[in-house]
Order: sequence, then C-alpha cells, then structure tokens
Amino acid sequence: MAHEAVDTGPAPAGSAPGTALRRALTTPLLYFFILGDVLGAGVYVLVGQVAAESGGAVWVPLGVALCLALLTASSYAELATKYPRAGGASHYATLAYGPFAGFLAGFCMLAAGIVSVAALARGFGGDYLAVFVSLPVALVAVVFLAALALLNARGISESTRANVVATVIEVGGLLLVTGLGAWVVLRGDGDLSALTKLGTPEHGPAAAVLSGSVLAFYSFVGFETSVNVAEETRDPRRSYPRALFGALATAGLVYAVVGVAAGAAVDTKTLAESSGPLLEVVKAAGGVPPWLFGAVALVAVANGALLTGIMSSRLAYGMARDGLLPGVLTKVLPGRRTPWAAIAATTALSLLLAVTGDVAALASTLVLLLLVVFFTVNTAVLVLRRDEVPHGHFRTPTTVAVLGALSCVVLATQIGREVWTRGLLVLAVGALLGVLAAVRRRRV
Repeated sequence: MAHEAVDTGPAPAGSAPGTALRRALTTPLLYFFILGDVLGAGVYVLVGQVAAESGGAVWVPLGVALCLALLTASSYAELATKYPRAGGASHYATLAYGPFAGFLAGFCMLAAGIVSVAALARGFGGDYLAVFVSLPVALVAVVFLAALALLNARGISESTRANVVATVIEVGGLLLVTGLGAWVVLRGDGDLSALTKLGTPEHGPAAAVLSGSVLAFYSFVGFETSVNVAEETRDPRRSYPRALFGALATAGLVYAVVGVAAGAAVDTKTLAESSGPLLEVVKAAGGVPPWLFGAVALVAVANGALLTGIMSSRLAYGMARDGLLPGVLTKVLPGRRTPWAAIAATTALSLLLAVTGDVAALASTLVLLLLVVFFTVNTAVLVLRRDEVPHGHFRTPTTVAVLGALSCVVLATQIGREVWTRGLLVLAVGALLGVLAAVRRRRV
C-alpha cells in the first residue's frame, strides 16, 4: 500500500535521480568503510573468545567464518546493486515478502546496531580510556555519542574520510601485533605447535571449529552496514562488489595473520582468559608501552561506533521512507543532505542504553538476530529474481545463495538456549511492532 510521500526538496548537485541523499562515496572510500567496520573493535577481543572455543589453531575457525560470510555477502552484492537504496535488508525483505517481513528484518538490524553502539560507547569509557584518564563511564558515553552524531550529521564524505584514517590506524595496530608475535617466535619464546591444536576438553576438533566459527562469524558481518550507504555511492553497480569482496578478503587475511601470531606467541589458556588478548601479545614481546596499544584500541572502538551509527541512521531513514517507521525520520539537512532526524533518534536510543543499562546481557543475542536477517536476505535474493530492473547488476549463483541460507541455519544450531530465549523475546517485540505498523499503514 502506498504511503504518504515526504517532500525532501529538489535533488542537489551530486545526488542521483530518485534520492535526496548525496552520492559522495567512491570505490576506495566504500572499501575503507567496509574494511573499517569489519576490522572494528571486535578483533581486539575476538582471538581470545575463539581460542576458548576451538583451541590454539584459531586461524581455522576464522577461515571457515570468512567463507560463510562470503556466501551471504554475495547475496548482498546482488541486492545492493539491484536496489541501491538505504534500508538494506529491510528494503529487500519488503520487496520479497511484504512490509511485515521488511519491518521485522529492519527491526532486528536496528536493534543490533543501537545496542552495538551503546556497548561500544561504554567500552570507550572503560579500561582502554583508563590508561590515560579515569572518568565516569556514563559521562564519557554522553560526550562520545554526541560527538559521533555530529560527525555523522556533518556528511557521509566527512564520516568516511575519518574512517579511512581510523582504519589505517587499526590495521597498523594489527600489523604491530603480527610483528611482535613473529618476534616472540623468532627469539624462541613461542610455540608453533599450538597452531595445529584443534579442540578443547568440551569440544572435539569438528565441534570446536563450528563453535569457534560462530564467534568468528560475527567479526565479518560489518558488510551489512555498507548496503545502507549504497544509495550514497557513485556507480554502485561497479563499486559495491569490488569494495565488498576486496574488503572481506583483506580482513580475512589480516585476521588469519593476527590469529597465527597470537596463537604462536601466547599460550591458549592465557588467550582464552584475557579480555584483551592482543595486549597479551604486546606484553609477551615487551618494548611497546601499553598506552600506545590502548590508543589504537580506542580508535578502533570509536571507528566501529561511528560506522554502526551511520548504518543505524540510514536504516531508520530507509524504513521510514518505505512506510515502516514514522515519516519524520526521512527529514534531511537542507545543505548536508544527511538524515538528521534518524541520526538523532538512533543516537538517543543508544545513549539511553549506554547510561542506564547493562547491554552485556543483550550483546550475545546480536549473532542470532543477524542470522535471522541473513537467512531472510539469502532467500529474498532468490524470490526477487522474478523482478526485472532496467539497469545491470551483480548476480550471485543460485547455489551460493542456497548455501548462504543453509549456513545461517547451521550456525544457529550452535547458539545456546539462553541466547535463544533472549533472541526470541526481541523477535516477539519486533513482530508486535510490525503488526502495529501494518495496521497504521492500512489506515493511511
């Protein structure tokens, strides 16, 4: 059912017909956008979590997770080049299954993004910042989120250029860890045999790889963020697949090298018990002050929050334009052409979570919510094959899309009962809101 159009004014210079957003992203900027999100704050705790599940050969589940992520990324590449609009999975699900499914997919991504930004805001004010100064976490979160919102509202070009600088710093920090790990091994203090050890007392080798892959998979899902800026990308048909697959390949290589360095330089038990496993590599090597790596970690956290905040605001904007959220969220700044209303709303919700609640209990449900979204996208790409568009676009093989959907089901079987309980509660809330949105649309 059609919904009331929102007048965003004439398209400015640099905008494409049919969009009020400015097309400012080039292929390199989009590449760094995706790479920065995938290599975000998660990598600084990922290695320890994967080691606890799979053993010293952490590079194996990292490689498996990359392959699984590429399956779903291929479906996103087809849909993002076929329908280059803000809204991402929500927009694709709406086209394939109707507004209720679109709302539910968008709600899952929106909930994941808002909670993720809140968690990163609290993380920014935690131990890494304490290396420099001790401040109340709530106060840091308020200032941190306000600064990110202003940068987000200033423009996609400014935000992504800041991301390029932050991504270079992040990659530099990971290369530092790799070099220090190699130094530990060369001087005879490492253990290369650990890199072939798969399994834990709780899991055999096969189960350990699958269990570790669930955690590692979350580290590669930053590509979902990028589909929400496809509308702001110049020539997305050519740029998006190149940037997407290039960034994922780069991230996979960096993750594998870091996993090898950490697994060989630090014993598995120490990695598994540490909340900052890469810092353990720095300590084992010696010669590098902790504050230096702390600064790099803060940049990583801030960059991850910025990119996730961009995704959340563009997703809210796209859902509002599809009539799934209030139309006020489609308002954009006259000069900057950024969705200021959506930015303000998503930032306010993240701020509320950051200053009043403990988001750790909800954080583990994000993987489950994302798997629901990814399953929807992998099936939607097949349903929408019947919808012809006048322009060329990337096309993923049917087999790849089917395998992508099956991979989501397999990974979901590895998620614990408590997480399922929380995840189903979030889905129930989303379903209720979806029904209310459908009723409101019918009345309109």
